[in-house]
Amino acid sequence: MRILDQITEEIQGVMALVDEDKLAEVSTHITKDKRVYADGEGRSGFQARSFAMRLMHIGYTSYMMGETITPSVHEGDVFLAISGSGKTKNTVSDATAAKSVGAMIIAVTSKPDSPLGTLADYTIIVPGRVKNDDSVKSIQLLSSLFDQCVHITLDALCLMLSRRDHTSDQEASRNHSNIE
Repeated sequence: MRILDQITEEIQGVMALVDEDKLAEVSTHITKDKRVYADGEGRSGFQARSFAMRLMHIGYTSYMMGETITPSVHEGDVFLAISGSGKTKNTVSDATAAKSVGAMIIAVTSKPDSPLGTLADYTIIVPGRVKNDDSVKSIQLLSSLFDQCVHITLDALCLMLSRRDHTSDQEASRNHSNIE
């Protein structure tokens, strides 16, 4: 079997376990009158950045934690934190601080019983393999399977939001960079 087919099969296996109803539930709390913050370290940070960017495309006020232009989190804001292990020090620390000021915390993790998972108001479980955990098998290195499935999961969430808000591809395109 080709490596690409094996990877695709692994992704399909994990995605079949992601609770789409949880995405729909979370979507009710992400509205255009709220600011949305995304957080994560390493490759989870890349997924967080991708999510924040797509939210901006569909008309939301979104920020990536750690950027110099990111304002402070306030009560009523939404804070989405990604950590496969649910133990990433900076991500858990940021989520704890956000919760202390009254932000709603959404965790995206493979470990719902982790510090991040138990801190969160809502937890989206993406049960892909993460580094140093052999309870989920994968031919891929480290947390690649988790990262790939988080990207798909959060793109699905953005699609739900865009459909709910009646945001067309053409409207999203207007918020996309047109500098060539």
